Amino acid sequence: MSDTTERFDAIVVGAGQAGPALAVRCAQQGLKTAIVERGPLGGTCVNNGCVPTKTWVASARAAQVARRAAEWGVRLDAPVRVDMAAVKARKDAIVEQSRAGLERWLGGSAGLTVLRGHARFVAPRRLDVDGRLLEAPRIFLNVGGSPARPPMPGLDTLDGLALDNRGLLELDTLPEHLVVIGGSYIGLEFAQMFRRFGARVTVCEMGPRLIAREDDDVSQAVRDILDREGVDVRVDAKCLSVSRVAHPDGDRVRVHTSCTSGEPDVEGSHLLLAVGRTPNTAGLGLDTAGIATDARGYIVVNERLETSAPGVWALGDCNGRGAFTHTAWNDQEIVAANLFDGEDRTLSERVPVYALFIDPPLGRAGLTEREVRERGLDARVARLPMARVGRAREAGETQGFMKVLVDANTQRILGAALLGLGADEVVHSLVQVMAAGLPYTAITRTMPIHPTVSELLPTLLGELRPLS
Repeated sequence: MSDTTERFDAIVVGAGQAGPALAVRCAQQGLKTAIVERGPLGGTCVNNGCVPTKTWVASARAAQVARRAAEWGVRLDAPVRVDMAAVKARKDAIVEQSRAGLERWLGGSAGLTVLRGHARFVAPRRLDVDGRLLEAPRIFLNVGGSPARPPMPGLDTLDGLALDNRGLLELDTLPEHLVVIGGSYIGLEFAQMFRRFGARVTVCEMGPRLIAREDDDVSQAVRDILDREGVDVRVDAKCLSVSRVAHPDGDRVRVHTSCTSGEPDVEGSHLLLAVGRTPNTAGLGLDTAGIATDARGYIVVNERLETSAPGVWALGDCNGRGAFTHTAWNDQEIVAANLFDGEDRTLSERVPVYALFIDPPLGRAGLTEREVRERGLDARVARLPMARVGRAREAGETQGFMKVLVDANTQRILGAALLGLGADEVVHSLVQVMAAGLPYTAITRTMPIHPTVSELLPTLLGELRPLS
């Protein structure tokens, strides 16, 4: 029998954020390359993550600015009304534009073959893609993650009512009352945007406060922002369970939020499950290829993104070393630089950064204050309210604060939390100084432009005091 295996120099599994760029780079280096994708090109970011959600965030902000127009002396003759069908249509058009652009890029890359189907290992460095056998000495896994479905009593009775972020993004009508289970990044972004669209919103968080990975002052400030907009937040919502309730206007969802105190039940028209994500590693045949995973199913990688199997790398959400589009992109930069540019880049070189895209946004870099204290570092801290920023006052956007932590010995910035107008952009001024290994004086001795939000950074750093 003849060998029908197709041989490539490199195979990329998954066309999310890291996969396409790495596949194109491999092809440009003269490697015969294949990229395999079982779903829409672009992965989570393009299809049900960054692109669609930030499109909706923009629509929600437009509605909120319109409602506040009188604060700036602008009079509207009619109440603000959000057309959800139009909001969704705009989102769909932008997603399709992004997806089509990616398809053109991949399809137009010489030496690159795009294959559609589910890939699984049948031997080390050998894949089956829906009956088609592929082999390569280099295989890159960029299979992403999916919304987690918690083992919650009653959840199996809520077909059509319990949604994750993917299902919620397909709504073209406004929920009467959206109940969100999960008080972290995804849940809070959807909570605020749907409140601004006009829905009642309740957030149920099992922990004692929102976004538990953040410092207490950040969590409280974010809650204050949501409280002002009428989002009902319930923390310490232990013993969560759900049930379907008959209603004249259609079945509803009842969420049992606590066993100990407060009103125990919340009843809503829609339920959003925002309790984390799981890696898409099941069904890949990783054991067959000798690829190790951890207890949660994430592929174990070293500092160079190499797996336990020679010639196989794992990038993006599936490796557990970052759950953001920007970390996936940086993963492929590290791998490409090491393979093709003669560099020796590692994961530990990068500064951890992320943002919470509520409005105003949170920009985070490096260590939290809690982490600095837990490590016993000799540090200094400074904190100033956004009300100190002239640009924020002029814009009528004074919610939030800036906080930065500095190593008392090296004068290097350890971490920062910026919550306020433009914070998701301003934080990069700190990130660049941190990545360069420069002391904080690189900022204090720089002349910023007035009037900007960034001009508060030198003032902020001038307020450094010992961390008590």
